[in-house]
Amino acid sequence: MRAVSRLVAAATLLVAAHASARESDVVDRWYEALLQANRAVLADLLADDAAIRLEDVGVAQTKAEFIASMDEWEEAVVGAAIRHRVESRDGDITTVLACYDFPSNDTLMRETFTIRAERVVATAQVSLGENCDGI
Repeated sequence: MRAVSRLVAAATLLVAAHASARESDVVDRWYEALLQANRAVLADLLADDAAIRLEDVGVAQTKAEFIASMDEWEEAVVGAAIRHRVESRDGDITTVLACYDFPSNDTLMRETFTIRAERVVATAQVSLGENCDGI
């Protein structure tokens, strides 16, 4: 019976590790696509009913509204870089610290992603300041 319990525990850990790797892949692809304003990849990563919240400016967007905002974002991100680090994971929620290195300033953000079936179903972003030390 102990062998079965150990096997179940090992299988559970393997499934959790695999899910975590998939979530990391989604987050990595998100930032790469965001930096390029790649509408097709972002649309693929977002669930059809995704909710995007930009807390600092009080904006809530649908998937279509977010993709449409890429026209303006594409101009803003010229010459920029985005560095990110996963801060925590809890179930299907991944919290990330992200530094947006724009040519004239840096912005440190905390971004929370709810990821299900390798799609972002919700994301929220809040500014933490203009210092990206440690990222």
